[in-house]
Amino acid sequence: MMKKEVKGIIALSGVLAVLGGGLAVMKLTDKSGSESSDSKDITAVETTTAPEGSGIILVSDGNSDSEGLVVKVHVKNSEDEFNVIMTDRPTDQIAAKYNIEGCEDIDIDTGVVSTLVNNVNGIASAGLIAENCSDLSKYGLDNPEISGEMTYESGKTVKYHLGIKNPANTGTSYFMVEGSNDVYVVENSRFANYYKTVKDFISKTMLASPADEDMPIVESLVLEREDIDYRIVLEPSETSTDSNAGGTSATHEMIEPISSYLNVEKSSEITHGMFGLVASEVYAYRCTGDDLKNAGLDKPFCRTEMKCDDENDYVLLLSEMQSDEDKGQFCYAMFEGGKVIYTLTAEKAPWVTVMPVDIASRIMVGNTVWNITDLSVSLSTGESGVFKLAPIDPTKETNNTAEDFKAELNGKEIQYERFRRFYKYLVSANAEDLVIGEVTPEGEPLVVLEYTDGYVGRDYKFEFYEYSPMTVLVAVNGECRFFGSRAYVDNLIENVRRLETNEEFLTTWK
Repeated sequence: MMKKEVKGIIALSGVLAVLGGGLAVMKLTDKSGSESSDSKDITAVETTTAPEGSGIILVSDGNSDSEGLVVKVHVKNSEDEFNVIMTDRPTDQIAAKYNIEGCEDIDIDTGVVSTLVNNVNGIASAGLIAENCSDLSKYGLDNPEISGEMTYESGKTVKYHLGIKNPANTGTSYFMVEGSNDVYVVENSRFANYYKTVKDFISKTMLASPADEDMPIVESLVLEREDIDYRIVLEPSETSTDSNAGGTSATHEMIEPISSYLNVEKSSEITHGMFGLVASEVYAYRCTGDDLKNAGLDKPFCRTEMKCDDENDYVLLLSEMQSDEDKGQFCYAMFEGGKVIYTLTAEKAPWVTVMPVDIASRIMVGNTVWNITDLSVSLSTGESGVFKLAPIDPTKETNNTAEDFKAELNGKEIQYERFRRFYKYLVSANAEDLVIGEVTPEGEPLVVLEYTDGYVGRDYKFEFYEYSPMTVLVAVNGECRFFGSRAYVDNLIENVRRLETNEEFLTTWK
């Protein structure tokens, strides 16, 4: 240790640099030459090749061969206080691993946690500012914002404190080891993570996204919410991977509250949005009953369960959406049985607000024309038409042109193209809206359409009921499902009447 007190390192602008190799340092003493840390008189300037007191190892267990193996670090800052503990001993190839005590079963960024040990153990001084300082307050060390205590495997402990930044060089801060009032400067970047709280080390990724080849199949997604009196249930579509089957390319279809194809762009964030879900903040960890209550998760507003074919079952609990001037729209979220409550922005939590109409496709008749084997349509006024359809060569690998099929209408052979043009009108309309909770109207429907999709092996029955002067209600297989345009049905009725004529079919209805 130095025998003279050094009052400070003063930068001479344009002449002297403060720290680093080949730097100039001013040694301050009083006029009488006596040693005094409080002296302010400059009597001499001495240049050296390095700051005085630099290169001194400040934190170690005193072993000359190494800095020593750290088993625990106690960290205290203005907002939090916690212990970092060694979880895996080092080997010849791998460094020791560290975690935050009490968070071993929480997804912590252990790489960042390890810097709390590795960046300070063996830290060397960049210079000595004051030996046996009598006024620590001017260095921010009388009540330091950052303190640590490193415990070594040998049993030795070293307590240390970080003061304010050195105004002569903001890349350094004042530092002292407890038990000595010698004030040094050290690189403050080594303490960047000492300002963090435990929450800052917790991963904000709520559920990791598997690689494409490992992505599980979502076997069901069930959404229950306080503001609706039904469930939204989505299940894999049998036809989603088969372009010949019709429908949409969405991987799933709606089962409840009504049966419906899904809009692929809008539904994917609902069916697969949990994978790779990243929160904006960690609200609480090791949650207590009060934490759950304060976050509105003791009685969740929304419960979404995702079951996967890899036998994993995830239940995401969400609070009601809230508004904050700084955060905007957000909600609290956690996985059932989890130990961390997160904050999600509105765009990351679509389950809280989604309605069936938001994700459902409005396609009513969506089957591929080449798949239809039987089709009948009848009007309340008595007119009807019955089609029988079949490939000319059933052994042909693909039949996807009108020339490949034969057709009958009411027992008489017709050109398949005539049927295809009629069917083209059937698939031309999308629903105006979804129907939830409606009862099938009494009375006879205006039009009944029935057909068989031989490719997927399903029968369909559409009944179009008058609902209002402008609207019809459409029941599919006995379930009220859509509101449609009365104009579409009026033109459909006219096309049915033209089936056995040579008149062209109406192709538009708006």
